[in-house]
Amino acid sequence: MYTSGALILTDDGDFIYKITHPKHEITKTYNVTIKGEISAGEVEKLKNGVDIGAFVTSKANVRILKYDPETKKTRIEITIHEGKNRQVRKMLEALDKSVLALHRSKIGNMDLQGLKLGQWRYLKANEVKSLLRN
Repeated sequence: MYTSGALILTDDGDFIYKITHPKHEITKTYNVTIKGEISAGEVEKLKNGVDIGAFVTSKANVRILKYDPETKKTRIEITIHEGKNRQVRKMLEALDKSVLALHRSKIGNMDLQGLKLGQWRYLKANEVKSLLRN
């Protein structure tokens, strides 16, 4: 719920394994809207790995995109390579942050450029090659 963005649908098990298994380090980039402000210290925790109960996450790239003082909402960009079940939500929940919206904007270097909500397209050959490079 309240999640949108890039999905790859395939019946090729080897391909999806190479994209999703953390050892292949294919990055996934998320734009996240959270309730309230996020401190520099909390951003550093996300960058260095967060204990989410079952494990400590790997390092993440994190950028604050915007804080809106009127609505008291912050938008951040998080890039990870693990992609465990609900990982980004759990990382933020570990910092007592409520996720209001989550959008996966990129998988590897494949983005949603030119696609509207609900649209889909086939992957281009060069995108498949790029994803399999690792």
